[in-house]
Formats: sequence, C-alpha cells, structure tokens
Amino acid sequence: MKSTTSQYRSILINYLPKEYVAYVLQLLSDHPVRFKIVKPRKTKLGDFRAGGKNEKHQITINGNLNPYSFLITTLHEFAHLIAFNTYGKRIAPHGEEWKEAFTNLLIPIIESGDLPKDIENSILKSLTRIKASSCTDIQLQRTLMRYDSISDDTFTLESLDKNSTFALNGKVFVKGNLRRTRYLCKDVESKKEYLVHALAQVIKLENEQ
Repeated sequence: MKSTTSQYRSILINYLPKEYVAYVLQLLSDHPVRFKIVKPRKTKLGDFRAGGKNEKHQITINGNLNPYSFLITTLHEFAHLIAFNTYGKRIAPHGEEWKEAFTNLLIPIIESGDLPKDIENSILKSLTRIKASSCTDIQLQRTLMRYDSISDDTFTLESLDKNSTFALNGKVFVKGNLRRTRYLCKDVESKKEYLVHALAQVIKLENEQ
C-alpha cells in the first residue's frame, strides 16, 4: 500500500491544491477504487462507475481541470462511491444518500481554512442548495472557473449578449434565450437548435446577424 500511496501522491500533487493531497490520499485508502485521470470530455468533468462482480469501482476525472475544480469534482465522485457502498445500487444518482455523502466530504475542506475565501463562501452556500435541490450549482461553478486559465478570446456563453455569434466545438452558433442553466442556440449552418450550458467557454465572433 505504501508504494501505491506514493505513486498516487506523485501524480495528485500535479492536479490538486497541495493542502488537500493528503485528504484525497486518505479517501483512496479508505475506499479502494480505480482512480484515473483522463482526457477532457465535453459532457462531464468526472464519472463514477460501479464495478461488476470481483471488480473495483472506478472514478475518472478530467485532467484539464484547475486544482480546485479537480478537488470538488473528485469529492463529488467519491460521494457517489460512498453512497453506493453504503446503500446499494437502487438509490437515485443525486438523491438524499448522495447529498449526505457529498456534504460530509465537503465539510473537512471548509474547516481546514485553506480554501480561497471566495470558494469557501460558495461551498458554504452550496451546502444549503445541495440539501434543498440537486447537485447542480452554477454559482459554485462560476467561482471555480475564476481559477481557470483561458485565452483572451474565450468567454462564457452567459457573458455574451443575446443574438451574439460564437464558435464552439468547430461550429458557429447564435445565442438565444435562457432555459434554466442553458441557452437555446441555433447552429448557423444547419439551423438546428441546441441547448448550451451558460458557463460553456466559447469564442466570440463578429456578429453576422
């Protein structure tokens, strides 16, 4: 186990805030799991997969996240693992069992006093929203994105005016109306409409409309 722990430590120091490497290592020790850092995925930041018979569960985390996003995403997925191990597979993905596990994992990082104040405050507010509703917390996501490294021509979709033209994943869209946390956007070429997350990082183009 010492060898495995050392291997994890040498990797995790490149992805996590240094103050929380030991915390995640302890989680890995307490809850055996295949923990993998993977190439960025467009639809999710992390993932938990329950293992089959005689197989370990698996957690995957996108490798392009900033350290604080990596930490929160890791705790999010560990909450799935803990809820599954405690209550079994018949629970809702982000039901009360997951909320309880996630809250319990967040409290120690808040109490450590090592988080930037804006993230600490956002997590404290998030704890109330997690208990009351779902796992989606766009306010916390906004705060975490402040620590991303992005190019000067990249913006969040929500920061653009309505009817602005932008590029995303090699396609050109026009921004439409907000529907909860996503905007209805029209593909300029195909004229099809898609829901795009408000915090999607897009390239602003000269408005052709």
